[in-house]
Amino acid sequence: MTATPGGITPAMLAPARTSDARRFGRVEPDGTVYLIRGTDEVRVGQWVAGTPEQGLAFYARRYDDLMVEIDLLARRLREGRGSTEDAQTLIAKAKAALATPDFVGDCEALTRRCDELSASIESRRVAAQAEKAARKTQAAARRTAIVVEAESLADATNWKVAGDRLRDLLEEWKTAPHGDKGPEQALWKRFSAARSNFERRRKQHFSQVDAERKEASSAKESIISEAEKLATSTDWVNGAKAFRTLVDRWKLAPRAQRSADDRLWARFKAAQDSFFDAKNAAATEAEEALRPNVEAKAALAAEAEGLLPITDAKAAKAALRSIQSRWDAVGDVPRAERERVEGRLRKVEEALRALEADRWKKDNPEARARAEATVAAFQISVDKLSKELANAKAKANDAAVTKAENALASSQPLLEAAKRALEEFGG
Repeated sequence: MTATPGGITPAMLAPARTSDARRFGRVEPDGTVYLIRGTDEVRVGQWVAGTPEQGLAFYARRYDDLMVEIDLLARRLREGRGSTEDAQTLIAKAKAALATPDFVGDCEALTRRCDELSASIESRRVAAQAEKAARKTQAAARRTAIVVEAESLADATNWKVAGDRLRDLLEEWKTAPHGDKGPEQALWKRFSAARSNFERRRKQHFSQVDAERKEASSAKESIISEAEKLATSTDWVNGAKAFRTLVDRWKLAPRAQRSADDRLWARFKAAQDSFFDAKNAAATEAEEALRPNVEAKAALAAEAEGLLPITDAKAAKAALRSIQSRWDAVGDVPRAERERVEGRLRKVEEALRALEADRWKKDNPEARARAEATVAAFQISVDKLSKELANAKAKANDAAVTKAENALASSQPLLEAAKRALEEFGG
C-alpha cells in the first residue's frame, strides 16, 4: 500500500517515537515499509512522499493512533462514561489491524491492550448487569409496595380518603421505574384487581346510599303530605296528637341527601308551624273570651272566704254548695288566672273538710274506746311501777329504786300522751 500524508491524528501531535519504530519496523531504499513481528517481517506499505525515516514515522504514528484510541476509551470505561459497544468496535478494528497490519509498532503490546480493554468491557458489562439488576430490584420493590398498599385499601370504607390515595398510587405506578416485564405484569394485575374491587364496592355503597336516600325522600314526602293536610285542621287536640306521631315517624325515617333532607324538613316544619300557630292563636282568642269570668269567680271566692273561720260545719257546707254551683255555672277562666282564682275557693273547701274530719274523729265511738283503753293500760302500768318504787324505797333497795324510777320515767310520758289523745274526743 502506497502511503502519503493525510489528516491530522492525535498521535501526529506528539513527537514520533523513532526508536520504537526502528525496533518494530524498517524501510527499504525503494520505500517499502516492513513490520517486524518476532522473527517475521510483514510488508505494511510503500512510502513515496519523503525520506525513509519519515515513512517509518508515518506508519509508527498509525500504531500510536490506535493505542491512543484504546487508552482514551479504556479511561472513559473506568470513569463510567464509555460505551462498551464503541469499545468492542475498536477492539475489532485493532484485531483486524493485527491480522493485516498497516502500521509499525509493538504487536504484543497492542494485543495486551486489546485484552485489557476486553477485560474492562467485561467488567463494565458485569457492573452494568449488577446495576440493572439492582434497578430492577428497586423497581420491583417500589411497585410491590404500591400494590401492597393498594390491596390494603381494597376493603376500605373511608371512600374519599381511600379513593384519593388509590389515584395517587396509580400516578406513582406510572412514574415508577420498570423491572422485568413478567413480574411487573403480575403486579399490575394485583394492583388493577385491588382498584377494581374498591371501585366495585364504592359503587355498590353509593348505589345503596342513593336507593336509601330515595326511599327516605319518599317516606318523608308521605309524612309531609299528611302534615300539609293537617296544617289547616281546627281539631286542635287530635291534630296536635297527629303531629306528634308524624314527628316520631320523621325521626325514625332514614336520612335523605343533606340538601334534600333540609328542604323536606323545611316543608314539614312550615306545615307544623302553620297548624300550631293557628292553634295558639285560637287558644289566645279563647282565653281572652274567658277573661270576664275572672271577676265573677273572684266575687264567689270572696263570698266563700267570708265563711271563715268555720264554726258551724252544716251551715258552711250548705253555703259552700251554693257557691260551688254558681262557680261551675260561670265557666272556666284564662289559664294564667286559674291557679290564683281557684286556689282561693280551694282553701275554704279544705278548711271545711278539715273541720268535718275533726268532728267525725270525735264522734267515732270505736276510736274513743281505743283511746280510753290505751289510757287505762298506761295508767295501770304507772300505778304498778309507783307501788314498786315505794316498796323499793321502804326496803332501802337502791338497785330496785333505780330500776323502778327508770321504768316510771319511760311510762309516765306515754300516759300523758294517751290522755291528750283522749281529750280530743272530749273525754
